[in-house]
Amino acid sequence: MTSKTKDDDHGADPAVPDAPSSTLGKLGDRFLTGVEKLGNKLPTPFTLFLGLFLITALASSIMAWMGVSVQVPGSSEQLDIKGLFTGEGLTWLTINLGENYIGFPPLVTVLPILLAVGVAERSGMLSALIRKLFGSARKAVLPYAVGVIGISASVMADAAFVVVPPLAAMVFKAAGRHPVAGLLGGFAAVGAGYSTSPVPTSLDALFAGITNAVMETLPGIETTEVNPVSNYYFNIASSVVLGLLAGFLIDKVLEPRLWRQKVAVDYAAAEDGGQHTEEEISPTLSAQESTALKVSMWVTLLTTIIVLIAVLIPGSPWRNEDGGFLPKSPLLSSVVFIVFLLFMVMGIAYGMVLGTIKSMDDVVRMMGDSIKDMISFLVLAFILGQFVALFNWTGIGTWTAVQGAAGLEKIGLTGFPAIIAFIILASCLNLLIISGSAMWTLMAAVFVPMFALLGYEPSFTQAAFRVGDSATQVITPLNPYMIVILGLLRRYEPNAGLGTLMSRMIPFVIPFWLAWAGVLAIWFYADLPLGPGSQIFLN
Repeated sequence: MTSKTKDDDHGADPAVPDAPSSTLGKLGDRFLTGVEKLGNKLPTPFTLFLGLFLITALASSIMAWMGVSVQVPGSSEQLDIKGLFTGEGLTWLTINLGENYIGFPPLVTVLPILLAVGVAERSGMLSALIRKLFGSARKAVLPYAVGVIGISASVMADAAFVVVPPLAAMVFKAAGRHPVAGLLGGFAAVGAGYSTSPVPTSLDALFAGITNAVMETLPGIETTEVNPVSNYYFNIASSVVLGLLAGFLIDKVLEPRLWRQKVAVDYAAAEDGGQHTEEEISPTLSAQESTALKVSMWVTLLTTIIVLIAVLIPGSPWRNEDGGFLPKSPLLSSVVFIVFLLFMVMGIAYGMVLGTIKSMDDVVRMMGDSIKDMISFLVLAFILGQFVALFNWTGIGTWTAVQGAAGLEKIGLTGFPAIIAFIILASCLNLLIISGSAMWTLMAAVFVPMFALLGYEPSFTQAAFRVGDSATQVITPLNPYMIVILGLLRRYEPNAGLGTLMSRMIPFVIPFWLAWAGVLAIWFYADLPLGPGSQIFLN
């Protein structure tokens, strides 16, 4: 339910046949096979960060013994590296083990939002909304509807991977278009654009919590606190560009190729003699579902109006001391509550009308089920919290950031080229580390402070990470939803393999990467605000 919470070591299904050699060139096939083998050798994220924790502990102890210190730019104080394997370090760990976990910032922001999104999802509201949007699209604009909806569907977290593609296939077929284009185009839009959405999601809260946590390594630098809407303006623009681009690629690249390859339009004959049981959700809404969705939207609109009145009236307690909202105010600090409120209202209103929610017990059950889906992340968060806390406490994070920033300046790799290099690194790591929260924890610990020393706000580094975080995940065999989509694809192409799927995803990866990096470049050179009170450059 969080950012690609695929926190187990997933590999390809051994029962899946290899892709035909004609699907991918020999060079591409060897590359993808190498990525798969390398990725399968990686430990699980928990084991990976446990190893990094021990490495940091050992390195910090050696550096402390050697008397290593660092001076933070803008501060006259010398920071001494502290070692974990010392009396001070061991007592710090035993005293703060629980606080390191419970105080892990993403837990504070993600869990409340997750509870509300869980109600909206399990009541059926989110699925109904997506089906309504699909059903209202005309045949000519259907690919673009799939692209925009797929990009926006990350509000449903990982559920988007199993809801949007099959629904897109069904509406494509109903419109007389190729259903596989809808299936694969929906998967590409959801996966390659997962890190952005036109509405704040639990992923925004997760990233913001991690970003703020690592900035503690540089207390001498004044930065703006990151919140779930710090990248909001950038996300809106990215969603529009990537959604339309996804539609164009589906319409002009993917679907024509499928027709040329004569890929089956109907389900392949199954072993049961060609009988197929229709298990998918209908792309059209029933009368009761339509009524429930309308009531949900009206109630949400009314709630939004009430919130606006509360914050816009003169003397509102949600204004700052100057009577405004930027750069800091109680309103911006209440984003988690606002998102929680809106999703909760939507879900409860829809469920009460449809009958999926009959009492508060149903709401509590849905909230509990959403937490169950987060168990793997909650376990992973334990070691993530320990790693971030150790990285901050020892001073290694500060030392690494200062040395890294000095090194970039020495070789002349600063400005936007340094950002592009950072995005490329994130894209490559994304092939191997599927958990977005784990990868951002790892990269943010070094690059957020490093780029702060180069003059960039943490919210901008986080925005740059979004570009590299998603584009390549639709071509890595370590993405478990690749297997899910492959199973759906093989209904049309029984002999399709992972190589088949990857070859059809590659046309999305490079255009998405370039377009998204282009949006970031516009923001960078025009010095546009990334979100409410969120800038690119440090003052």
